[in-house]
Amino acid sequence: MLILSRKLGESIVIDGKITVKILRVDGDVVKIGIEAPVTVPVHRQEVYEEIQRNNEQALMKPNMSLPKLAKPPTEQK
Repeated sequence: MLILSRKLGESIVIDGKITVKILRVDGDVVKIGIEAPVTVPVHRQEVYEEIQRNNEQALMKPNMSLPKLAKPPTEQK
């Protein structure tokens, strides 16, 4: 793990594509801003972990049946 010190308004750049900037410090809470390409998902860790759990649960249900689609109406002349 890389550990850096940053002051208010300072940033770090990751891979030339992602910028993390210190926006505000309120006591022990630090507000950061993240600029990243839209192709790079950015989540809080607890949200990321929930997504992973949901994906794993979805893989565990291989026999789950899908709803049947209605047949398209036949053409009338």
